[in-house]
Amino acid sequence: MELEVGSIVAGRVTGITKFGAFVALEGGKSGLVHISEISSSYVNDIHDFLTDGQEVQVKILSVSPEGKINLSIKQTQAPPAHRPRPARPVSGAAYSAAPVMPAVAPAEPSFEDKLKQFMSVSDSKQSEFNRHMAGKRGGRRRK
Repeated sequence: MELEVGSIVAGRVTGITKFGAFVALEGGKSGLVHISEISSSYVNDIHDFLTDGQEVQVKILSVSPEGKINLSIKQTQAPPAHRPRPARPVSGAAYSAAPVMPAVAPAEPSFEDKLKQFMSVSDSKQSEFNRHMAGKRGGRRRK
């Protein structure tokens, strides 16, 4: 059976290492599920998520010319629902009764404005450097 990249197939976990889990696929082939592709949450220990002999659904990410197969369990699962952050309590001193105005993005300065600003800063830095170096040149007198 030819394994196509992007297809989802069933497999059985045959080995677990520090960096991932090996999964046996149909046709006697096996692939690796990297630790970053096991779950959408942080994986410190793979044994918390998988056990030897466990049946899993995996997505084929890539097949190298040497026959190495990269797999993902994470991409077969629905993405986690993002919970909105709870609002931070407002202290009395920081509270203002004024309505909050939506932030308006300032217009981005044109290239010419950016160039003028750069030249101004550059000129001031150069003049400061020259004044600093003038004090170091010729400060000694010969006897």
